[in-house]
Amino acid sequence: MQELITPASRIIEELRIIQDNIEVELSEEITQVIDRGNYCSAQMARTGKLLADAKIHRDRKLRGSIISELKKLTSLPASTANKFADALCEDENYLVNWCERVNRSCTHQVEWCRTLISKAKAEMTAFPSGT
Repeated sequence: MQELITPASRIIEELRIIQDNIEVELSEEITQVIDRGNYCSAQMARTGKLLADAKIHRDRKLRGSIISELKKLTSLPASTANKFADALCEDENYLVNWCERVNRSCTHQVEWCRTLISKAKAEMTAFPSGT
């Protein structure tokens, strides 16, 4: 199972590439809309996997950090202990949040592509070419 987990450095590399691609403004040219929809659909699956991997990295860091800091944590109120534990995993939490945001952005872009395709279909029906 370990070999399936993407290293954190690779997650960052992939997210940068995906982020750059989804930040490009989308035109209403239907072939570009379809291409973007296809790209974002594939990236939704990939970022979902990266999110799961990022959560494993965070869980492992959290487990290791809590064990080493257990004495400090037991003397703190639960809410403070949770905030302390989150602070110990700041980078890992950032990676999880970034994966979630990129995944959600891909989802929203796929929905936008569907909207544009529906609009194009309605326009083709209302104003058929050759008439």
